[in-house]
Amino acid sequence: MDNIKNMRKLEQATRFNRADFIKLGLAILFVLAAAAVALYSASAFGGDSRMSGLSVLIVATMVGGYMAMNIGANDVANNVGPAVGSKALTMGGAILIAAVCEASGAIIAGGDVVDTIRSGIIDSSYEVLQDKTTFINLMLSALISSAVWLHLATVLGAPVSTTHSVVGGILGAGIMAGGFGIVQWTKMIEIVGSWIISPLLGGLIAASFLFVVKRTITYKEDQLKAAQTVVPILLFLMTFAFCMYMIDKGFKDIFSLPMPVSLGISIVIGLIVYFVCRPLIIAASAKLENNKESVGKFFTIPLIFAAALLSFAHGTNDVANAIGPLAAINDLVVHGDDFAQAASVPLWIMIVGGFGISLGLALYGPKLIRTVGSEITELDQIRAFCVAMSAAVTVLVASALGLPISSTHVAVGAVFGVGFLREGIKRHYFQIEQTIIEAHKESGEDTTAINQFLETFRKAPMAKKQLLLKAIKQRREAEEALAAAGVAIDSEGKMKMVEKKAPAADDALPFLSKKEQKKLKQAYKEELVKRSAFNKIIATWIITVPVAAVLSGTIFLVISWFGISY
Repeated sequence: MDNIKNMRKLEQATRFNRADFIKLGLAILFVLAAAAVALYSASAFGGDSRMSGLSVLIVATMVGGYMAMNIGANDVANNVGPAVGSKALTMGGAILIAAVCEASGAIIAGGDVVDTIRSGIIDSSYEVLQDKTTFINLMLSALISSAVWLHLATVLGAPVSTTHSVVGGILGAGIMAGGFGIVQWTKMIEIVGSWIISPLLGGLIAASFLFVVKRTITYKEDQLKAAQTVVPILLFLMTFAFCMYMIDKGFKDIFSLPMPVSLGISIVIGLIVYFVCRPLIIAASAKLENNKESVGKFFTIPLIFAAALLSFAHGTNDVANAIGPLAAINDLVVHGDDFAQAASVPLWIMIVGGFGISLGLALYGPKLIRTVGSEITELDQIRAFCVAMSAAVTVLVASALGLPISSTHVAVGAVFGVGFLREGIKRHYFQIEQTIIEAHKESGEDTTAINQFLETFRKAPMAKKQLLLKAIKQRREAEEALAAAGVAIDSEGKMKMVEKKAPAADDALPFLSKKEQKKLKQAYKEELVKRSAFNKIIATWIITVPVAAVLSGTIFLVISWFGISY
């Protein structure tokens, strides 16, 4: 029997290793294929025929493909994780949708020009950056360091900002190339500020949406009837927000529309969704039970669309993190010394970036998808909907205010916001129940009755809870008045109250022992946001730019030490 068990364990271990080797093999094949495409492109379009020029392009393409895969493995989880965690999408379905949308966004709307000095982090006018060799070494160092740090973060299970990784990479190599004076520190302060602004804004907006949904739907006695009115309005808001989001972010490099036109289009599409969905929701309500789970079903399809649209917009924007430095190096190899700080991006580079992100997601994305979707806090369809709404609305609000934010930090901050709101509500009810218990701790009634009352209180809709609390307050006031008048409690430990203020028999409030109070207190202090995940993610966010900078600076020194000239 022991031998059979050992054989099974060996088979499981072998199977695990086999899967890892297959993933690694596919990743290596993609990187080699990308290198072959780069070599063909440089030869076919009259690029630099010198061995050093072709070599650096091939190396840069391989690193760019590696970087794209790491973006897919790490960053895309923010777009589909909540949908998977809420079971609106299966893991396989989420990967398929995100992979197609990421690649489509990168190839179709990824932009024709990529700013190779990311957002003015370093001063491109510095003389040292006019040297071709120095510029290539800087871009290559930034690309390698960013990819390595993203890989490490994925292994650790921490979703980090790829943009901040690239910023750190350019920062470190830039300092090594031109000293601290090359850095535009005002811009760096804005980026540091985004570490705080992004998660706080995302968390606040997500928590606000969830609170509104609770107050207007799930706290109502007839949840389905409330959903018939509120859910179509939420779908209108979601459609409006995502239309604005896609116009502002998804298709910004294809066309640009004036703000009034964007608003008008978004409102019209939102109204169409509202009038189409409202009768469907009313019809579906007749077949559902009156509970929170049934209401959650109305958000399943919107969550799928949200995951797809967020992935498309992510592909259009974050593909630049993988191919920006590669595009700059390709521009130098093709055009020699005649280069600019903004490099045109040929289609083959967009394809490398788009397919790299999709492949990385398919091979290594599930780990981070599970982290975002279920390991930070428990998500259902309603909470996941609030996270998706927050991701779109926060980006729009930040863009309107001119605030630099990270989409990764926004999405994860939204998950934290939802979890912490749930904790706050749970602890608030704990305080209420403690008040109920304290009000009658001297009554001497058995614990079964108090447990029955608390169960009734927990299941009651918000309006009923408020009536129960009002009755409790009235009874406490009556008890104090009786005590002041010298009226005693009867021999059975039950209080005598004015009839109009007395609670119903099934709402009697007996005594709860200290042991049971402690047990109840522990239940309400249960953390709904996993603190280990919270601490790990915050720590990796804080160190992303410094670590990427140190890695990049070290790589720049090593490359420069070899004295390679292009």
